[in-house]
Formats: sequence, C-alpha cells, structure tokens
Amino acid sequence: MFSDKIKARLMGVALVGAVMTVPAMASAGVVVKSSGPSSSDYPVGRQVEDSSSITLRAGDKITVLTDGGTRVLQGPGTFRVGQGATRTRSQFSNLTRRRNSSRARTGAVRGGATSTGNPNLWYVNIAAAGPVCLYDLETVRLWRPATEGPQTYQITDQTTQTTLDVNFVETEVLRALDPDGLSLSEGTTYTVTAPAGEDGEQATTELTFVQLTEERLAPDALAQALIENGCMTQLTQLADKLEASAQ
Repeated sequence: MFSDKIKARLMGVALVGAVMTVPAMASAGVVVKSSGPSSSDYPVGRQVEDSSSITLRAGDKITVLTDGGTRVLQGPGTFRVGQGATRTRSQFSNLTRRRNSSRARTGAVRGGATSTGNPNLWYVNIAAAGPVCLYDLETVRLWRPATEGPQTYQITDQTTQTTLDVNFVETEVLRALDPDGLSLSEGTTYTVTAPAGEDGEQATTELTFVQLTEERLAPDALAQALIENGCMTQLTQLADKLEASAQ
C-alpha cells in the first residue's frame, strides 16, 4: 500500500505528464496583401499557420502578419510562413497609438502638420469611403490627404440630416471632430462633401463607423478584426506600413 504522501506525489507527476502531452495550439498569421498568379489561392483574410509552407509562382507577392512579425513573400519559391518574419512591433505601436480618452479639443490637433500619408490608424481619412473601425466614437480625429491651403468639408448625418462644417486651415491635415456639433453612432451613414474642385464639382464619400469593443494588441488579430468589419482602408494602411518596415 502506498502512503497518502506517495500517492499525492504520483498524482502530481501524472498531471505534469498529461499537461506536457497536450499539443500546443498552432499559431496562425493572416494574409493582408496578395497579388500575382496565386492571389486567388491566398486572398486577403486567409489564415495560414506559421508552420505551414507556401509555394509561390513568379510574379506572386504576399504579405502575412503573424504574432511574431511581418513576412513578405515573393515568388517563385516555397516559404515557411513563420520563418524569418521581421519584427515590426514598434511600427505597429506607432501606427495604432491612441490618444488620451478624454475629449479632444475641437479644432486643430497638435502634430497635424503636412504629411505624406495618414500616420495613425485611428485618424479618419475623410476622402476614403467605407466602414471605419474605431475604439472611441466620441474622440474622433479627421485627416485629409490634401494640404493645398484652407478647405472646408461638410459631414452630414443621413438619418438626422445634421450637418457639420470641418474647417482645415493652411497646411493643416488633422482636425478634431466636435462631438457637440455632430455625434457619431454605429451603423449610421455619414456623407462627406469635399470642397469644390477647379471644375466646380464637389466629390462626396460615404462613411460608416464600427466600434471595436475588444482590444487587439497583436497585428494579426487587429488585421482580422478590420477584415471582419469591412474596414479595408485601414487594413491597406496597416499592411502598407508594416510591409514597408519589413523590406
């Protein structure tokens, strides 16, 4: 007969052995850019395990975000997805950094000088139509791609017909949306009317907003959330930035 102490020790050993035999969960990345002959085999949004191999043909180029970094694969050749990924965490952190949760000051935002591209995933590109994913619908910053002097954009709530003028001055590209002048809500469509061009025409875009409720701290997880909610402008912005950092 074993003593109670020996029985307890044997049970502990058995438990440790059982835990060690449980297979580890496979890590999977997500395709965020895909072009070339094999793009239909690896479309944007497809998940690929880190341990899997991908065979590409000449002209193929696929960008995969994994928890370990960013992998840019160019054919021809066969590649292990998780092998040789470039660490792009610092670039991801800069691109997804969020401001203080308190309300933004209406008007100009510090750091909103001229820019060659939208520097933050949570700045709303008012020239790009489609769904926009945000964590906070009360503290919203609007970004314009053009910097040719002062411009006034109009944002209209299609449900209430409430309209707000957003005035960009000089070379400013970033403005804080006045939440008292126009409150954003999920599922509502907003029409953005740009200033008239040289031909007198005013371009319009339509935006809808999706509020993310779960924090995504890894690039692949955030990319998957953007894809699921149709926030493709932000997905392209994320993919382009991390791909450039990985090359």
